[in-house]
Amino acid sequence: MQRQQAAAGTAGRRPRAVAEECRTLYVEAADPEGFPPRVSLPDEYSRALTASARTLEDWERRAGAWSARVGDDYRALAARAADQESRDALVRRAALGAAPLALVSGAWLQWLSSPGNGDSELTMRTLALYAQDLGAGHPGADRGSAYRALLHHLRLAERAAPATRLTQDPQVSDLAFALPGPLLAMSRRPDAHRAELVGADLCLRAAGLLPPLALVRELLPAAADWTALDPGAARRADTPTGLALARAAAAALPAGGPEAPALIAGFRWALDLLQRWSSGLYEEVSAALDPAHDMAELLRLRAREAALYHQEFKVEGRPLGDWFAEARTAPHGLLRALAASRLVRPGNPERSPLLRGLISENGPMFRIFSPADEAVIRRWIRSLPAGAGAVAGRGGEATGTDADTATDVTATDTATDTVTDTVTVTDPDPADPAPDTTRPLPAPAAVRAPAAPRDRAPGTLREAYHLLLSRGDTPALRRYATGYVHGWLARSRVGWDTAGHLPPRHWDPRGLRPWLQEQHDRHGREFEQGAGGPVPSKEALVDATVQLAPLTLIDGSWLQGFTDYGHASSDVGHLLFSTYWDELGNGDLGLNHPLIYREVLREMGVELPPTASREFAQWPGFREESFELPVYWLCIGRLPRTFLPEVLGLNVAMELSGVGGGYRRARIGLEAYGFSTRFVDIHNTIDNVATGHSAWAADAVDAYMATVPSVLGPGCEPEIWERVRTGYRSLNPPGGRRARRAARHATRAYENKRPYGNKGEVH
Repeated sequence: MQRQQAAAGTAGRRPRAVAEECRTLYVEAADPEGFPPRVSLPDEYSRALTASARTLEDWERRAGAWSARVGDDYRALAARAADQESRDALVRRAALGAAPLALVSGAWLQWLSSPGNGDSELTMRTLALYAQDLGAGHPGADRGSAYRALLHHLRLAERAAPATRLTQDPQVSDLAFALPGPLLAMSRRPDAHRAELVGADLCLRAAGLLPPLALVRELLPAAADWTALDPGAARRADTPTGLALARAAAAALPAGGPEAPALIAGFRWALDLLQRWSSGLYEEVSAALDPAHDMAELLRLRAREAALYHQEFKVEGRPLGDWFAEARTAPHGLLRALAASRLVRPGNPERSPLLRGLISENGPMFRIFSPADEAVIRRWIRSLPAGAGAVAGRGGEATGTDADTATDVTATDTATDTVTDTVTVTDPDPADPAPDTTRPLPAPAAVRAPAAPRDRAPGTLREAYHLLLSRGDTPALRRYATGYVHGWLARSRVGWDTAGHLPPRHWDPRGLRPWLQEQHDRHGREFEQGAGGPVPSKEALVDATVQLAPLTLIDGSWLQGFTDYGHASSDVGHLLFSTYWDELGNGDLGLNHPLIYREVLREMGVELPPTASREFAQWPGFREESFELPVYWLCIGRLPRTFLPEVLGLNVAMELSGVGGGYRRARIGLEAYGFSTRFVDIHNTIDNVATGHSAWAADAVDAYMATVPSVLGPGCEPEIWERVRTGYRSLNPPGGRRARRAARHATRAYENKRPYGNKGEVH
């Protein structure tokens, strides 16, 4: 087969090494607080655009036609299965092969929103699409969980949660990670890959249900929520389809703008890898029609440990341990020898000593094989012709030990090779020229692309604010963010005993809702008592509104970490994602909180630069202290796992802070001078303590605290609850000299640990 060196970063490495690296990338990119390697698409995808007149719509049709045609091919395989055992084998191969992509369906969109772009049309479009993928508002309703339910139904879910455990499953080929691995890594660097991610996502929506799953659906039509497994479909009848939402996201990128080529390049790259993966998996699935193939694969997977225990038992005069040692790369010699041995009665597994004696409950190999393994063995023995003295090899041809040793290629090897081998891509458009079947395609992505220049920590609050507005991360910026949070929390613990209106000293398993209602009542009483007080001057009102802009224009930023796929649909995280999604308007720019706040500022005669711009952070009308709390929000929002209890407490404080009192007082002031009250009105309703954000915040705390004994161990509840209470107080920490000194000491103590090395490098 022809080979081509991989793109920059993978040049000179074997195809298997490239594919294995995608497997590793799949794990590294799943960590929301990690530093996955930089990746880049091979140059070929961008270069080819200059020679192609295809539009995005053309590429959509191409992807849809390919998927439909290949889906028919997979269904045809199902029709060839002669018995239930064969059908089970096909389903197992197809379902496991699709798992790495299907279990993270939509995850590549997870970081396309950021505090700095929360008011953009593209953010709204991609978040609307992502929210549908997640089944926003409901735990475990994401498309990945729907696929996990299918694997549970098929009893194949041993390594399905979390999805990264799939990399430990030898039955899943390296090629299955060649698309999702780089896609997830790209999702962690959205500033560099925004258009490519939107293009790749559109490709996957246009392709719809993954072609191998057409086989599973054909054989098991009631086994899954097939609508949820089709990323191009709508989750409910009254909502847009995933494909329509993906088209809207692509349309939000300026046509003819600098990102247009990257959009199509991302689409082409995803389609190429989708085709190569499907082609390799088709070989695996079709080979499973032959019981000898599955049996040979089972022997190969178990050969390493088996070689240690079978030196005394001989087959054809040769120690079985030696046969197993050889079977690690060439299992068909052992397969032939077993079929001809006294361990097997061809055509009759029930009478075969291999099953009746060796692996039975009284045998020396009891529990060596799982029930699924035993099914493979039974199927293989049953397929052997009665009285056969040798096993039929692949395709029914007899094979010998020497020949097998020299030529055997496992299914995993075959699938991996297709990453960089020449492949034939049949073009569904009859108007296109005949495909070039000799062109070697490049590696899936240039993993381990050149590292970014050495970075440095922000020098000022304003610089930190600007840098933290994007999802981009560096070791120095992470170190700054973590140290800032440690300092802020230390400040929040000062004067703890005299602090008022904190959550109860002990968490009550009956929940936080009763305390929430008490606080709401208190807010109401305080409002009534001060209702007749003076209204602030117009100048004071405008100044307060302006100084709150760095905070309010990043509404929800303390929850940005909960857009992460692993958090966004969890029992705790789905409530936080729903809150974040609500703050940005649920996809409706007319309900977007940052945009509504800017409307009020314009009424006051204030036109601020775009939030994500450097000019915004340096705007002279802001006082320095106006960035202190916003920077804390931006820092802690990047660390959802490290500071989960504190984020939960902060979220309760934030959502409860204005309900019943503060928003009502603000409304009086705004109304007095003829300014719109829409911003405070909408918050006073959506943050309500019965069904709104305050209630969700309390429920998220209760959901988390209920898991502490089982996850962290009995007796940990008091410590975790104190962290929740600290997070609550961190919205309004004390500001005296003692508190600020505690903050400086805590930050310095953290920085002295140097967790990321001395020069900003991850060790």
